[in-house]
Amino acid sequence: MTRIANTASAAIMPDSPDIDFLHLIGSRMAAAGSLHEVLGRIVDFVSAVVKCDSCFIYVLEDNDLVLRASKNPHMDALDRLKVHMGQGITGWVAEHREPVAVSNNASQDPRFQFFNELPEDRYEAFLSVPLLCRGRVVGVINLQHRKPHIHSRREVQLVSTIGFLMGAEIEMARLENQNSQLSGQLATRKLIERAKGILQRELKLTEEQAFLTLQTQSRQRRAPMKDIAQAIVLAEEVKRGNESKT
Repeated sequence: MTRIANTASAAIMPDSPDIDFLHLIGSRMAAAGSLHEVLGRIVDFVSAVVKCDSCFIYVLEDNDLVLRASKNPHMDALDRLKVHMGQGITGWVAEHREPVAVSNNASQDPRFQFFNELPEDRYEAFLSVPLLCRGRVVGVINLQHRKPHIHSRREVQLVSTIGFLMGAEIEMARLENQNSQLSGQLATRKLIERAKGILQRELKLTEEQAFLTLQTQSRQRRAPMKDIAQAIVLAEEVKRGNESKT
């Protein structure tokens, strides 16, 4: 924690040319909204500060680090690939809250773990830095280079400073995203309950039979149960509207 704090102080000295970078990241983050927007902007910023061939951001959720952002497209791995605390270099960095820089033969590091989904794991150089919020790890930033690359003290400091400054922003965005998902799940549950009630009343079904009917329609039509429930509710509202006119 102290090491990161000292890093932040060094990077924002008034005479430092990096003050422009810090001002830029502050203004960009202020304009970001969702978790993925925040992470995407951090990836862009870090990639500009340290010229690299790959940049990943993992976010700590429960006891797993989930890949949430990438400079290169990884549609199959994004939001799915998980690393346990202590697993690989990424997990080691999260567990020890210290950066790791490997200049070449990164795959030979005893802490390294290969993932088939990530071709970048065959790259030579690797820099991994923790994202912190009030001394607690909330994620990890990984930078990789195709060719051997010695990360300068300035590069490590800058990325560490970004990790120190943006940890709270990431945690806030993650919690907001989590609350949004919970709200969506609650709304879907209410919609399904309403559709079940309509089926029970109109078709004289039990609650279990109504649910099984929704489930069957969802499977047969290859549509989410939410969509089936929404169609039933909409049909009911149209029916009531027509009845009120007659």
